Amino acid sequence: MEGSQIWLYDTTLRDGTQAEGISLSVEDKLRITQLLDELGVHYIEGGWPGSNPKDVAYFERVQTLDLKQARITAFGSTCRVGTHPKDDANIQALVAAETPTVALVGKSWTLHVADVLRTTGEENLRMIRESTAYLKAQGREVIYDAEHFFDGYKADPEYTLQTLQAAVEGGADLVCLCDTNGGTMPWEIQQIVEEVRDSLPDTVLGIHAHNDGGVAVANTLAAVQAGAVHVQGTMNGYGERCGNANLCTIIPSLELKMGLRPLPEGQLARLTYVARAVTSIANQPPDRHAPYVGISAFAHKGGIHVAAMRRNLLSYQHVDPEKVGNESRVVISELSGRGNLLSKAEEMGLDQKELQDLPQVLEQIKEMEYRGFTFEGAEASVEMMLHRSRAGYTPPFELIDFMTIVEHRDGRGLLAEATVKVSAGDQVFHTAAEGNGPVNAMDQALRKALVPVYPRIAEFELADYKVHILDSEAGTAATTRVMIDMQNGTRRWTTVGASANIIEASWIALKDGVEYGLLEGK
Repeated sequence: MEGSQIWLYDTTLRDGTQAEGISLSVEDKLRITQLLDELGVHYIEGGWPGSNPKDVAYFERVQTLDLKQARITAFGSTCRVGTHPKDDANIQALVAAETPTVALVGKSWTLHVADVLRTTGEENLRMIRESTAYLKAQGREVIYDAEHFFDGYKADPEYTLQTLQAAVEGGADLVCLCDTNGGTMPWEIQQIVEEVRDSLPDTVLGIHAHNDGGVAVANTLAAVQAGAVHVQGTMNGYGERCGNANLCTIIPSLELKMGLRPLPEGQLARLTYVARAVTSIANQPPDRHAPYVGISAFAHKGGIHVAAMRRNLLSYQHVDPEKVGNESRVVISELSGRGNLLSKAEEMGLDQKELQDLPQVLEQIKEMEYRGFTFEGAEASVEMMLHRSRAGYTPPFELIDFMTIVEHRDGRGLLAEATVKVSAGDQVFHTAAEGNGPVNAMDQALRKALVPVYPRIAEFELADYKVHILDSEAGTAATTRVMIDMQNGTRRWTTVGASANIIEASWIALKDGVEYGLLEGK
C-alpha cells in the first residue's frame, strides 16, 4: 500500500458552503479553484448547477481558467421518482454544466427510500442505474456518492450493497461511501469498507465523512486503510453542522504518516499557505490550533519543552513543520524557561552575548504575568523587553508625562483630548491632540510629537484594540489588560499592557507598539 496514489476530491465550494456563516461569491469560488489546482487536488466539486444561479455562473466561468490538473465536477442527484434521466431537470443541468466529471448522489438507506423518497426499493435502484448510465452515455466520468451509506448498511446491508451494484451496472467509475450523518465510528468504518471491498472487488471505492462524532478525519484514514483510494473532504473542515472531513489534516497524515501519495511531489509544503488563503477568502476566523496548518500547531510554551527542542527539534514535534509549510514558534509566558527567551532572541537575530541579563528578563515576565499581562499573543512586547536588555540599547523615545481629558461640551458632545511630553534624542516634544476617545487622542498626540523625528510613524496603523477585564469581582477597580495590533503594510505586530487604570494599560501597549515598529523598520 505504501507509495500508492490517493485521489483527492475537494468539496469546499459545495459542501463547505453549507456551513453557517460561509457564503462565497463566484469570484471567491474561482480563486479557491485556482488555489486547489495549484496545490495538486485532483477533483474540485464546484457546486450543484441545478440549485442556484451562482453555481450556473461558476460552471460557465470556470471553463476559462487555465487549470493544471484538477477535474472540475458538478454535483447533483439521481432522477426523480417516476421520471427518466432525459426528462429530469436536475440531470439535464448536470449535462449542461459541461464538466468532465459529475458526482451523482443517490439513496442507500431504506429509511430514506421509504420516508424521504416515498418509493420502493426497486424504483430507487432503477433511478440509480438509469441516471448513472445516462450520464456515462453523455461521455462523463461518473462518481456515485452513496448517501447515508454506513447508516443504511447497518440497517440493511443486503439492500445497501444492491444500490452500489446498481451504480456499477450503470457504469459508475467509482462509488464513494458517505457517512452523511457523521455518527459512524472508525472501527465500524474500517470493517464495513473491508466488507464492501470483498463484495465488490473490482470497484474503486471512495470515502466521504462528516464530523458530527468528531472523528471525520479518523474515519477517512480508516477507510483508506481498508481499501478506499478516493478521499473527499473540505479545506479547513468547513461544512454543514459540525463540518466535513478536514483535508488540511487528512493530506499530511496520508503522506507523512501512511506513506501514500495524495499530492504531487513537493506540493505538501504549500498546504499551510492554501489553508490560510481559503480561510481569508471565506472570511472565517482562523483556527489557531488546527493540526499541521494552525499558527499554534507547532507553538511551544512550556520551558521544559523548549529546552528539549533546543537539543533536538523532534523532541516535542511529531513532524517537521516545514514539510507542511508551517513553522515552529516559541511562546513566552509565566511557564517559560531560559530556553524560551534564548529561542526568541535567536528568532530576532540577537546574539546571546548582546543580552545583559536574561534571567532578570524572565523574572520580569513572570512577575508581569502575575499582574495581568499576557505575552502569548503579544510577541512584540517580548521582543521589546529583549531589546531593552541589550548592552547599550537606547530607546528611540522616552515618556516624560502624559495627560488625558474626557469631557462633555455643550453643542459638541463628548470630547477626548490628550497631551504628551516625550524626549527623542536631545529634543523634547510637548503636543496635544483630540480624538474620539482618550486612547485615540493619546495615539494622535504621540504621533504628532514623533513624526517630525521619525516620519515612518505616519505609516503605522492602529489595526485593533482589545480590552479584557481580569478580576471582574473588583468592579470598576478591576485590572484591565489591553492588546493593541499595529500594522505597516503587510507587517502586523501585537503588544500588551495591563493596569488598574485603562489609560495606563493602553499607554504601555501603545508605546511598545510604536517603539517596536521603529526598530523593525530600520
